[in-house]
Amino acid sequence: KVPAEKSAWIGEWRAPGVSLSISQDGRVVWKRKAKGASASIDAPLKAFHGDDFEIGVGPLTTTFKVSAPPHKTEGSWRMKVDGIELVRVDSLSEW
Repeated sequence: KVPAEKSAWIGEWRAPGVSLSISQDGRVVWKRKAKGASASIDAPLKAFHGDDFEIGVGPLTTTFKVSAPPHKTEGSWRMKVDGIELVRVDSLSEW
């Protein structure tokens, strides 16, 4: 479950070739397409470490580095994860 103080992280985040979904109950889905290859992770949120967050099950974990936490810029919510600026979208349309 996402802690109340991190509620701004909840939502569907997009960048070209990247999709990040964080649900209220702590489910995290990360998808990335690049140069004909794709990768995806679908796992529960384990913990926040400052602004960074860790997902996974047991010893199999991945930490996402958040260099800019969610903030509102030019009328849209943005955050930078693993060096990629993501924008929160309202619709769940295919990317």
